[in-house]
Amino acid sequence: MDTQTDSPADTGINERIARCVRDLRATRGLTLDALATRSGVSRSMISMIERGAASPTAVVLEKLAAGLSVTMASLFGASGESAPVEPLVRRDQQAQWRDPQSGYTRRSVSPPNWPSPIQLVEVDFPAGARVAYETGSRENVIHQQVWVLQGRIDVELGSQRHTLHPGDCLAMRRDQPLIFSNPTSHAARYVVAICDMSGA
Repeated sequence: MDTQTDSPADTGINERIARCVRDLRATRGLTLDALATRSGVSRSMISMIERGAASPTAVVLEKLAAGLSVTMASLFGASGESAPVEPLVRRDQQAQWRDPQSGYTRRSVSPPNWPSPIQLVEVDFPAGARVAYETGSRENVIHQQVWVLQGRIDVELGSQRHTLHPGDCLAMRRDQPLIFSNPTSHAARYVVAICDMSGA
């Protein structure tokens, strides 16, 4: 949890995450305790996230996503039930979120809640940043590809390690622990294309 005071933009995205987690948990008929067991995130933390009272890290959100059988990108959905579902979203309307732990920023490029198995996310990854997703096996089959636009990132998927430079694209199936790191003194930028084969 970030100890710094949230900016208005942070507050807005935290409320959006809160609404998405609440709605997904209700849709799946899960209690707080059941989701805590499935995700490995404590009941108290889930409760704080659902109230918009916490700034969860990327690692925590990935665990929640796995417990809810969705992609992490799904937790940044439309800002409300009345929000129109449109095939076009302008850049200034795309949800942007900053991981309070690593400082990396992700922008949800795809139109929110559009009925498609494909989601695009743009990531700005600071120099020296590292994010380790512990989640391995999932109920849903998720494929993703990482396309580097600027800088260098190292990707560890299970026991495999890949060094990616501008123009490189790495395809993977999200069924093993995953680590992103930037060992350089320059920021990196990349796009992640995510495909949820379960249609969840």
